[in-house]
Amino acid sequence: MNLIKNKTNLFFLALTILFACNNDKAVDVSHVKVAVELLRFDQDFAKLEPNKLTTQLPLMQKKYGVFYNDYFQKILNLGPLADTSYYKQVREIIKGQAFIDLQYETDSVYTNTQKIESEITQAYKHIVYYYPQTKVPKFITYISGFQVQNPIGVGYIGIGLDMFLGANSKFYPALVESVPSYISKRFTPDNIAPRVVELVAREDMFPELDKDKTLLSKMIYNGKIMYFMDKVCPNLADSTKIGFSATQIKWATQNEPDIWGFFLEENLLYQSDYFKIQRYLSEAPFTPGIGSQNESAPKLGIFIGWQIVKKYMAQNPDVTLQQLMLERDEQKVLRLAKYHPKVLNN
Repeated sequence: MNLIKNKTNLFFLALTILFACNNDKAVDVSHVKVAVELLRFDQDFAKLEPNKLTTQLPLMQKKYGVFYNDYFQKILNLGPLADTSYYKQVREIIKGQAFIDLQYETDSVYTNTQKIESEITQAYKHIVYYYPQTKVPKFITYISGFQVQNPIGVGYIGIGLDMFLGANSKFYPALVESVPSYISKRFTPDNIAPRVVELVAREDMFPELDKDKTLLSKMIYNGKIMYFMDKVCPNLADSTKIGFSATQIKWATQNEPDIWGFFLEENLLYQSDYFKIQRYLSEAPFTPGIGSQNESAPKLGIFIGWQIVKKYMAQNPDVTLQQLMLERDEQKVLRLAKYHPKVLNN
């Protein structure tokens, strides 16, 4: 009788493992028709001639439409475009040495954008695979003057190339007061596609609900976003998805049980005080109060939420990605995940 019971348990365990593996199986997107092309607004802008703006700018406005208006009004803050008074400011920008130097650096890093186009295309093939009604927007590159990395507008997603010049760009140390080095170190070409996908997920496809006030609800929401990135960027390193260094992802993984224990001991899961929970969700060099000598990873609420969602999907292999992203009951996700992280053997 015990032998039969043991065999039965092993059989169901094998099924569970099989379904969990199937849940993580990469999908074939070779048949999905998506073609991404980056429109180089930055290069067209660099070709402007100070004495020909009255003819050249209207042509750019016709070519880029909504983005043109958003760029000058919202990114460069040149005011309304009802008349041509802003032409004077544009003239000063393109003649200035600061812009000329930044344009030169951008051109040297982005002699072409084929690799970025390929990475975004692959991500969008996966998005369209799971969500066939998805409309692929225009992708427009530009120079923001270190203002906005990835704006999303009507029919377009912008890519501020000056915010992706590489971790060692000579420009970033001067920005340290507004853009700390722990953030600018991720301003690399390899981060363009992941940040575009995250932007689309958060701002367009799955915006956070106003009711999500507790740390747990925000953990599960962010965990779902990370899991979505798992599925649509299957070859992307976990550290790049969440914005960790290799050292930080290793630390978080090794200390997962202790992090979870800390959240439970401090009764943080149902805490809704913004200032108390934000330290576990926001960008930072480390998480205050966790670990010693400031070696902890930041955004540990997002990291743990991600692990809970992954466990939930492994425990419930019949749940589809679409069903997961529609699930609004964070307590249900936590309960059915049966999340009990264990200490890893070194």
